[in-house]
Parts: sequence; structure tokens; C-alpha cells
Amino acid sequence: MDDDRPDVVLTGLLFYDLVLTGLGKPPTPGEEIWTGGMGCGPGGIANLAVAAARFGLRTSLATVFGDDLYGEYCRDVLRDQEGIDLTLSRTADGWPTPVTVSLAHDGDRALVTHGQEPPYSQDALMGDPPEARTALVHIEAEPREWLAKAAANGTHIYADVGWDPTQQWSTDLLDQLSLCHAFLPNETEAMAYTRTDSAVAALGTLSELVPVAVVTRGGAGAVAVDQTTGEYADVPALDIDVLDATGAGDVFGASFVAASLGGWPLEERLRFAVLAAGLSVGRHSGALAAPGWYGVDRWWRSLTDPGLKRTYGFLADRLPDDPGPPVAYAPVTPPARQH
Repeated sequence: MDDDRPDVVLTGLLFYDLVLTGLGKPPTPGEEIWTGGMGCGPGGIANLAVAAARFGLRTSLATVFGDDLYGEYCRDVLRDQEGIDLTLSRTADGWPTPVTVSLAHDGDRALVTHGQEPPYSQDALMGDPPEARTALVHIEAEPREWLAKAAANGTHIYADVGWDPTQQWSTDLLDQLSLCHAFLPNETEAMAYTRTDSAVAALGTLSELVPVAVVTRGGAGAVAVDQTTGEYADVPALDIDVLDATGAGDVFGASFVAASLGGWPLEERLRFAVLAAGLSVGRHSGALAAPGWYGVDRWWRSLTDPGLKRTYGFLADRLPDDPGPPVAYAPVTPPARQH
């Protein structure tokens, strides 16, 4: 790297995630179901932060931790285990860290969350944002002031968007794309906001609004256009058994940013992001399921399928000589603190 700027800056709400897997069927009222799989760890915005940091990106996170056991545990994992810069983050006295229980079943999941509005807004946390190379952003109906400041600093903003519970899918939200370098919605979101009936048609509309447009299609892979290079790519998903899909989209976004900072061709960026997201769904918990260089390297070295070996042959030149130590996956329960 030729400077000491953060590679990625991001802000958002953090959760303590408890993920239960292996449910034979979803629970019904009055029923108790036992399951053999469980994992815990930081979630929410931590999904993006950990995924980015595990690819060696200098990652700066602005979030709020509660002054409780869950907040302390998440802060320790992000700062001490994952090496994420928490200078912009704050601990809020008397505010409970949001807790989400995820019930993973049949390739999807249902979520139940306990929490309150955080006492600090994104704009208050970010203030005048650092001059980062990129920002990973979840855009919402109400624009954030810090985004315009970051864009003015020369930060390339990579944005996604969430489900609209009002089902209005206001196209006003797309006005914020004028600040963005890349936009990475899933196909349901992309078609709804662009009023189109296919992922490819939505991509065509979005490519007129932002330099790099990506539409993810779950089990069907992803399509993308890079107007800065004139490239188009359409790649399939990998055939991977899904244990827990929590955070897969975040891993996709962080992986795409890592490959983009490396200057890779669009098809390689897209294949890499699809691979990393696919590897993540085989583990519990969004944040700590991120594979990082270690997980991708391990997959590549164990690969025997000749077709995939050819398709992902570019990894031979892209993987670092030292992929780092094994990543820490989600524990069943938080480790006991040493006093």
C-alpha cells in the first residue's frame, strides 16, 4: 500500500448474534425443538468489518457497544481478535447491546431481536470521516451526512440496501447513488427499486446511475457491469450446502471490495466474491463465518474438480504467499473471561 489511510471505513448497528442450526422444522407455538448446532459472535455491521479485516484490509469501524457482557465480548473480539480499529466507536452507559437469535432452517433463517435505538447516530459517530480508500455503506431512505463528506474526500463508496418493510421501494433512495462508486443490491431489491422484471434489466438501469453495478442472485450467482472499464460479467454460484446464510451478502460485499482494491478484472472480482460468500454459509454466525485469505487458500489447495480448478485458476496468482493463521470461527458460547 502506498499510504496509511484506512482501506475500509464503515458504520452501523452492531448485534450480538446467537445462531441455532440443524432445526428439523420451524418451531410452532407451545412447542420445544432441540437442535444440535449453535454458534455466537458479533453481528450486524460486524459482518462487514470482520469480512474485510480477514482479507488484510485496514478496517475502521464506527459503532456503539452497550456497557454489558455482550458489548464487552463483541468489542474484545473485533479489536483484539480481528484487529479492527475501533477509534471511532463508543460505549454507551446503560444501553443494552442488541441481541439477535437466528433460527436457520431450509437454507434461510428467521430472526428475533431485542434492542433499542442507539444513543449515537451514524453522523455523530463518524463526524468528519477519515480519508479512507473505500467505505462500505448500507443506504437507507434518510441520507447520512457523512456519506457526502466521505465522497468529497475521494473515498469510493460501495453501497448495498435492505428490504423495504413499507413495500413502497421509493426511487428517491436511488438519488444517493450519485455519491457511490458501486452499488450491490440483491435481485429482489434491484428489481423493486428499478421497476424491472429481471436481474439483468435491473442491472441495466443501475449501470446508468453508478460506475459499478452488481446484482446478486443467491443460488444463481451474480451479474455486474463496470462502466469504468467497460466490463460485463455473469457468474454462477457454487454448489455448497447451506448451514447458515446469515451475513453472506456482507461477505460478498467485503470480498468484492478487497478484489477491487487489488485492481482485479470484473469477472475475477465477481467470482471471488461469490466464492467467499459461498464458503461463509457453511459456518455458524455471519461475522465469524467469513473465510478470509485463510479460508479461500484452504479451499483452493483442497480443490479437485478440474472445471472449478480452471475457472478459479486466477487464484494461483492472487492468493498471498502467507494466507495467515486459521481464522476463529463462532464458538458455541462466549469463552469464559480470565480474571
